Amino acid sequence: MSEDSVYERGMKTRREVLGNDHVDAAVERTTDLTADFQDFITRYAWGEIWTRPELNRKTRSCITLAVLVALGKLEELEMHVRAARRNGLTEDEIGEVLLHSAIYCGLPAANAAFAVAQRVLADNNGPTGSRGDERE
Repeated sequence: MSEDSVYERGMKTRREVLGNDHVDAAVERTTDLTADFQDFITRYAWGEIWTRPELNRKTRSCITLAVLVALGKLEELEMHVRAARRNGLTEDEIGEVLLHSAIYCGLPAANAAFAVAQRVLADNNGPTGSRGDERE
């Protein structure tokens, strides 16, 4: 597959998972310093990994949420709670991922994650809301 088609596939997936508003804002904020990074995440994260057929997007969202809880990356978690809703996870399923994360990542990490998820789900009431302040 050509590099251009991997980039195009990545951008399509990125838009489907994160939403056009978010991706447009990230593209607008691209500078000479961040251009290679934006290209990198579009090609590899979104064009190579998120498009692999062995896991569906709901499963990938579950994994992403759990990893972000483990790493304490709450700003990214906020973005990916929205993405999880867009990928079809229910509020209850998101809660289950966070509860499961409490056992393996620790109670403080899960407590902070629940606070983020509760705020995002209340503010956005579904999969299409976007505050536009995410970086990825």
